[in-house]
Amino acid sequence: MDVILLERVEKLGAIGDVVKVKDGFARNYLLPRKKALRANEANRKVFEANRAKIEEDNANRRTEAESASNGVDGKTVQLIRQASNTGQLYGSVSARDIVDALEAEGAKVTKSQVVLDRPIKAIGMHEIKVALHPEVSVTVKVNVARSPEEAELQAQGVDVMAQMFERDDAGFTEAYDPNAEPGATAETNEASAEAPEAPAADAEETQA
Repeated sequence: MDVILLERVEKLGAIGDVVKVKDGFARNYLLPRKKALRANEANRKVFEANRAKIEEDNANRRTEAESASNGVDGKTVQLIRQASNTGQLYGSVSARDIVDALEAEGAKVTKSQVVLDRPIKAIGMHEIKVALHPEVSVTVKVNVARSPEEAELQAQGVDVMAQMFERDDAGFTEAYDPNAEPGATAETNEASAEAPEAPAADAEETQA
């Protein structure tokens, strides 16, 4: 389907561009959200007659978005969630969770402005794009952790999961001794290694 864009749409074009899109994308997204018109002769005339007003309205919204971006861009929000030892969340962080966290910090955005390709399902620092306007986007950081202490470490740049895996590997290496006797514990092996060898029996006593 050919459509006339009423605002800039990422990867498609700018206001007034006539572009070809899939029918489903046009019917389910562009047309109902008033981001485009069907590219027929009647709509072309309507667009051209209202082009100046459309562009003026867009410019005003862009100015408002640029002003609002000062309170959002670069902001970091913290979300405490339960997760497994491998850092996988029991559940996920959604766009709504991010909106609520930003609002708690005094930054107002809508769910549709949060560009989240897929829900967040692991702890860590996640950079999320927020599109305040088709031409104004900012980035916020979402610090997902299992505790405030863990969140603080991540905020300082510490890779919590990498540290955890390093500790697990170190513990495995220390506990595992390839030269140990089967069934022996680490303490038994250590004691055996430190025990002095028994002196050989005196040859004359053996003969006697």
